[in-house]
Amino acid sequence: MHPQTALWFSSPNTWLLELLSPAKVPHIILDIEHGTFDLSATDSFICLAKARGFSVHAKTLSPEMSPIQQMLDLGADSVIVPHIEDLTHARDVCAYAKFAPTGKRSFGGGRTTGYGAPCEDYFEAQNARTRCYPMIETAGALRDVTEILALDCVDGVFIGPSDLSLSRGRGRYTFNDEDRTDLQKIIDAAAAADKPWIMPAWRAGERALSRTHGALIMAVAEEQDILKTGLETLLGQADFSAVA
Repeated sequence: MHPQTALWFSSPNTWLLELLSPAKVPHIILDIEHGTFDLSATDSFICLAKARGFSVHAKTLSPEMSPIQQMLDLGADSVIVPHIEDLTHARDVCAYAKFAPTGKRSFGGGRTTGYGAPCEDYFEAQNARTRCYPMIETAGALRDVTEILALDCVDGVFIGPSDLSLSRGRGRYTFNDEDRTDLQKIIDAAAAADKPWIMPAWRAGERALSRTHGALIMAVAEEQDILKTGLETLLGQADFSAVA
């Protein structure tokens, strides 16, 4: 399986969203945790993204009930849940992404019901359609990754390599041998569970790993890096000698 491509947004940059083609980049990841999204802007941004045909994956503000439910109520296709500590934490937190009996998501209505009453199979359909991807980015989550993937409220995992390296006492993530060993453990666990995995793949080696081992989605570029690269390219091409 060839991974599908995602772009990573750190702000509700509607101009960049309009410049993108969902035919070439079908997925967008919203970094609510570290970015500059407020709830109102996120609401509008998700609505626009869905109208343009993108799949939207929201990395939530925190591993708690309200941030998870809000993103799903706004229409996100999945939640990426950060800072999962271990199996017990994953079981408690990821349950907020699924309605009973699978989990304990609260019903809010609104956009996901077409602003009316839910249809008869609404809750089952939502549980099947929306995805929950806990992040494997701590030593405890890595240790328990097989058991986390076995949870009914978990649809796959999202690898957080930078925090995972820090949590494992290695400092800055460099995609070295120890980093790759940790990544491979997660990939193997996902394959054994027959559930997908996703990761940021800024490096050529990470993209090769994603292709070789069948990642569902790989994030290939981040909004700020795109702006920085474009600015540096344009300034590098500019003829400043002509400026008076």
